[in-house]
Amino acid sequence: MRFPAETSVLVVGGGPVGLTLSLLLSGHGVPHLLVEAHPGTSHHPKARGVSARSMEILRRLGLEQAVREAGLPASHVFFYRGRTLVDPDFVRTGLVGAPDGGAERTPAPGLICPQDALEALLLRRARELAPDGIRFGTRLVSFAESTESAESAGGAGGDRGDGGTQGVHALLEDRTTGERHTVRADWLVGCDGAASTVRAGAGIALEGPTGLGHFLSIRFEAPLGAVVADRASASYFLTEPGRGGFLAVDNDRHWIYQHPYDPAHVDVAELRADHPRLAALVREAAGLPDLDVAVRDTQTWRLDARLADAYRRSRVLIAGDAAHVTPPTGGHGMNTGIGDADNLAWKLAAVVHGPAGHALLDTYQAERRPVARQVIDLSLANSRARTSYRIDDELLLTAYYRSTAVLADDSDADAAPDSAAPDRPALDPAGEHPEGGAGGRLPHRRLAGLPGAAASTLDLVGSGFTLLTSAPAPDWRRQADTAAAAGLPVTLHRLPAGTLGLPAETLGLPADGAVLVRPDGHIAWRSPHPPTADGALRDALRRILSVER
Repeated sequence: MRFPAETSVLVVGGGPVGLTLSLLLSGHGVPHLLVEAHPGTSHHPKARGVSARSMEILRRLGLEQAVREAGLPASHVFFYRGRTLVDPDFVRTGLVGAPDGGAERTPAPGLICPQDALEALLLRRARELAPDGIRFGTRLVSFAESTESAESAGGAGGDRGDGGTQGVHALLEDRTTGERHTVRADWLVGCDGAASTVRAGAGIALEGPTGLGHFLSIRFEAPLGAVVADRASASYFLTEPGRGGFLAVDNDRHWIYQHPYDPAHVDVAELRADHPRLAALVREAAGLPDLDVAVRDTQTWRLDARLADAYRRSRVLIAGDAAHVTPPTGGHGMNTGIGDADNLAWKLAAVVHGPAGHALLDTYQAERRPVARQVIDLSLANSRARTSYRIDDELLLTAYYRSTAVLADDSDADAAPDSAAPDRPALDPAGEHPEGGAGGRLPHRRLAGLPGAAASTLDLVGSGFTLLTSAPAPDWRRQADTAAAAGLPVTLHRLPAGTLGLPAETLGLPADGAVLVRPDGHIAWRSPHPPTADGALRDALRRILSVER
């Protein structure tokens, strides 16, 4: 299969974040190439918790049901604490901070799904949507930015009116044949993990503590289903010092044992090669000296808490673990990366297809880096809690954005970006942000009587901007038509009366108000009444997209 000479976006890294970005770019019609150095997806479960917000994104991609079928049943999403797996005095708890009264906040609850299963589903779908754009067994050797004359560059949409045709020239290597290829891309996105080649090549620093803990992850098979039948959980934390814990893959035969070790006193390479000794460690931690254990593979990992000092350098961007290395306590690392991809994809599409200005991509860092900072701090606090990890409810970590891609809660499109709550944190671990504010996620509300398969307000969010209102359509239709005439199309949905109009329960708007929703499901602008000026919605979109007038 030949490599393309050029593409709009080159994605480096084929884990959950890179594959999600590929799927989203395909949905936006953005030509792209994804390369991954490994020959296939992960063989190790790694991350397992898929948050409700990530499931909402997967729902938008048409993958919710497949991921749900690959995960643990909801009845197993508990957390066990005991001295061993057979401790008669065990404690089993559910999620911390679950909403009272069972109030429904999402159409797509979070779940436990092993990363190896999730990656396989994402890859299969990514190849369906971009059959020539997914190349595993291909590594990034090096890259450099360049400016060429428009005449010599010849195509790929790189001419942005910035004095020439800019792009990134990447040297790629097929790891099977050794052949090398040069690909020119308008934009390069590094989703290539904590040791990111892209981040290093862009000169972006990663700051924060490292080596806060060292663990050997042992994937094994053992007949433990009957042992845990009365205590089935997603994670089994062992309270004896130095014992670590077990992670359920299927709560039957397939398991992970996380064994903490001190690299100053343990030759971990020698330990990994000694399968009988590893099996003995599993038996001792389980409290079952006669357990039949078959070790399948191992991985080592280090507990770090690090954050990149920038998410963008010119035409190079980073996402996922390349941008933030998060302690696993709480299960937020992969989900934060999936949120990065969701935030970045529509912005790249708006720049590639037009009419957005390059400054729109600066809002990616402005919106996502504060989220990562808070997630790292929360996860680090969890790791220090030792026997009292906080496993957060899947919706508590819904982000609230402040940037020039969000306008103030005002019908005046020329109002400053949301300055009404400058001190509001990106995340509120104690409870979800008040719903419906500019910058927040569009609240989920069940829908009935609308055409199509939309069961939730979230299902109305498409690949472009969406305007939701309960008001008579003509007022807002004129606004949408004026925006479309300026090359800024908006999909208008009139919802059943009351869906948007109950201040205490929904968006806090009068009955004739409307909200403008971005492709990532976050509210970009609200208007309590139809604006008197026909160009108000058009002007709001221009500001949100950093359109140069």
